[in-house]
Amino acid sequence: MLRDTYIEVDLDRLANNVKSIRERVGNNVSICAVVKADAYGHGSIECAKTIMENGSDYLAVATLTEALELRQAYPDYRIFIMGYTSDENLKYVVRHDITQCIFTYEQALLLDKLGREYNKKPKVHIKYDTGFNRLGFRDCEDSIETIKDIVKLKNIECEGIFSHFALVDDDENKRQFVAFIEAIDKIEKNGFKFRYKHICDSIAAIDYPEFRLNMIRPGAILYGMKSFRKNDLDIKQVMKFKTKIAYIKPLYKGEGVSYSYKFKAQRDMILATIPAGYADGFPRNMFEVGEVTVRGRRAPVVGVICMDQCMIDVTDIKGVSVGDEVIIYGDAEENAVTFEEASVKGNTNKNELLCRITRRTPRLYIKNGKPVKVLNYLLPDLSKECDD
Repeated sequence: MLRDTYIEVDLDRLANNVKSIRERVGNNVSICAVVKADAYGHGSIECAKTIMENGSDYLAVATLTEALELRQAYPDYRIFIMGYTSDENLKYVVRHDITQCIFTYEQALLLDKLGREYNKKPKVHIKYDTGFNRLGFRDCEDSIETIKDIVKLKNIECEGIFSHFALVDDDENKRQFVAFIEAIDKIEKNGFKFRYKHICDSIAAIDYPEFRLNMIRPGAILYGMKSFRKNDLDIKQVMKFKTKIAYIKPLYKGEGVSYSYKFKAQRDMILATIPAGYADGFPRNMFEVGEVTVRGRRAPVVGVICMDQCMIDVTDIKGVSVGDEVIIYGDAEENAVTFEEASVKGNTNKNELLCRITRRTPRLYIKNGKPVKVLNYLLPDLSKECDD
């Protein structure tokens, strides 16, 4: 690799997580795996293949560009855009056989028109808003009547209907679910049936099995992020964030480090510089609370994290040298900071930390315990399969 700062993605762990979800929900519930935001920073192209090969039925993204990227790589996978696509770009949805979320009658009419023009029957999933108040037909009788008209259109296939929990509390989740089911019952009263009905994300799919219906949309759980209450599901963190020590120097009592000298040494210290900063995905606000792992020991971050580098205190770690591996995020078993721990310290959530890791950071894919591919977004021609 051309950088010592990189992401390690364990495809075996990803496969295990998909299989664990499949085992938990059974074969009568379809899995629509969420790979938006570049599979939460893991790399959507590589991860999608592993996910589909291990039990998923559908892939979900947020944007048209994400969908087209996947379509170029996988002509036959079923791909669902959960978010907004502008009217002028809906033609690409139809041309490339992508399933589109709709939430207005006008969208449905336009897709029906495009279906006729292209001699295709585009699939849609109708977004029904039960309280999240983002996208979707508002929960009311007028919306029900509008959706009844949409499902009668001849040149689109209303394959599914879906909603999203706000995850406020048990009572509100139940209220949203009941509202969703009541709406579906009214729409289907005259004989039309949706193939897919879904409301559960990662958390709801595990904590509320009675709400799964016949499709779930796992996202963060695929990548080993545990936010649900039940702890008996066998999932593992898929990603590690690593770098190496670039420089070591003494720091004397009273000397400052980094911008504004927000850290000043209270003793003589040994300082190491690592080539990873907030432009790589190590948040700037971690400088007062952040730690990394060197030789199995925690090393505090000292001074403000820079765009491309940061400094760590290795005074109490014996034998540290330039080139030593540094784990920014990893497994608790190796005394590394997990995404769970980092999210608490950084006052954010795990998904945001995953998505902050940028495209200039290469991805190293591991399978059967060995590196199998390096993905370099900035120099795609240098992305390659790893030698045995």
